[in-house]
Amino acid sequence: MRLKLLLPSEVLLDEPVQKIIAKARNGSFCLEPRHIDFVAALVPGVLTYVSETGQEVFIAIDEGTLVKCGHRVLISTYNAVMGDNLETLRDTVEQRYLQLDEAERTARCALARLEAGVVRRFTQMQG
Repeated sequence: MRLKLLLPSEVLLDEPVQKIIAKARNGSFCLEPRHIDFVAALVPGVLTYVSETGQEVFIAIDEGTLVKCGHRVLISTYNAVMGDNLETLRDTVEQRYLQLDEAERTARCALARLEAGVVRRFTQMQG
């Protein structure tokens, strides 16, 4: 099978694989080359695949969609982080979320200042 992992800004992965293990809303499932074609809504979690060389690779993913058509498997998600083992993947995900939390706090603070300025000017115009 050929696994292609798509993010909004890039193609994170495009390589041949032997097996894919993912988690959908109704539970975990395993895909192998002879499985039927289908579509699944993925939940945040760890996606595992076995490369052509037999190496197990872990990818932390956000919500997404998986489409299997023939020997092609496409996964589209907002966020994904790759790791060689679960421990380093956990650390990488924690660091990434801490960065996202800080960026979100900064954006919320800027938005609150902007809203306060608009309200202040609106009340000045009325008065």
